Amino acid sequence: MSINWQEIIFHFLGGLGLFLYSIKTMGDGLQQAAGDRLRYYIDKYTSNPFLGVLVGIVVTALIQSSTGVTVITVGLVSASLLTLRQAIGIIMGANIGTTVTSFIIGFKLGEYALPLIFLGTMFLFFTKTVLQIILDVSFLVWVVSSTPSTSLVLG
Repeated sequence: MSINWQEIIFHFLGGLGLFLYSIKTMGDGLQQAAGDRLRYYIDKYTSNPFLGVLVGIVVTALIQSSTGVTVITVGLVSASLLTLRQAIGIIMGANIGTTVTSFIIGFKLGEYALPLIFLGTMFLFFTKTVLQIILDVSFLVWVVSSTPSTSLVLG
């Protein structure tokens, strides 16, 4: 069986062209859709490299795709909504977020859910923002981990 190099090269170049075209189109669309409010938030949360890394980690954790975060970041740079300095922080955060997410999967979260529920409840008296989310997620993890697994019986 011989390798058809022409087909491989055409598919590669066609895929690369489609990818670059989509990045350009996304950048143009973001530039047109971005209002002053979006520009304000982008500048506010990515002006400091440390905040950019945190944004990358959080967005990667939310969408579960560092590649998606990287593509969105490239689109924002292409639309001149982000500078290269801001984009580097976000992409580093995306890579760190992927690593942290994989690391968390290795833990048995059910063992840590009850202490986290306690901490979330204690902090609830002081603030109701991020700590409320920690409490809610901890409770959800505890419920899921303590529920006996059921199997579907096909008869």
